[in-house]
Amino acid sequence: MSESLPLLRADCANCFALCCVALPFAKSNDFAVNKPAGTPCKNLRQDFRCGIHTRLRDQGFQGCTVFDCFGAGQQVSQVTYGGRDWRTHPDTRAEMFDVFPVMRQLHELLFYVDQALGLPDAAPAHPGLRRMLAETQEWTRADARALAALDVAALRGRVNTLLLETSELVRAKVPGRKKNHRGADLMGARLSGANLRGANLRGAYLIAADLSRADLRTADLIGADLRDTNLRGADLRGAVFLTQPQLNAAHGDPKTHIPSTLTRPTHWT
Repeated sequence: MSESLPLLRADCANCFALCCVALPFAKSNDFAVNKPAGTPCKNLRQDFRCGIHTRLRDQGFQGCTVFDCFGAGQQVSQVTYGGRDWRTHPDTRAEMFDVFPVMRQLHELLFYVDQALGLPDAAPAHPGLRRMLAETQEWTRADARALAALDVAALRGRVNTLLLETSELVRAKVPGRKKNHRGADLMGARLSGANLRGANLRGAYLIAADLSRADLRTADLIGADLRDTNLRGADLRGAVFLTQPQLNAAHGDPKTHIPSTLTRPTHWT
């Protein structure tokens, strides 16, 4: 990550638990209860810490363990609102909760652009990426009113054009014919040992798919849903736009190869 960028991973100690309050969740395999947006989670303590942080999976809150705000929480808490929390300053509450999802999208875009700038094979796209990095970073420093009015979808569309170009440039270096499963419904698919090197898996639904021992080197995984995906023994080295939340949502083992920039989830066996 560039030294000029804000921290693009959650720093909960400097956040006012915005993900635990601002966002809604529905009772499911990921969450044990329903919670509407703007309502604090029942497990949230007065000090903005989670009361069951070490037992989230055991208590039915797996969804919390796979969520990452990409650093948006502390940015909103400490920069946008200058350390004024929503409990002490209840007048900030509604606006802060509206701004948080916007900031999360901005930080996610920064994460992807920063990744793209670290790929030598994507050099032709780097000038445009650097411009978008500067523009997006400038938005992260905007005030709450400007952020609330920002057309994030339009900004995301411009960034995505460059990310797609990056993907094509990088994957073009992989020899042979590459599979295109962009946006495909591959839920529960049996792809054990599959050759998906350099494949386009952008936005693919891979929920509970068996990708054990699959070759996913240099595959584009941006937006791919890897919830309960079996990645045991899979090779994800060089995977393009793979994120920590995606790994956290999947299942792996000591034989799973992951990019050096990411961390092996503690629940992998």
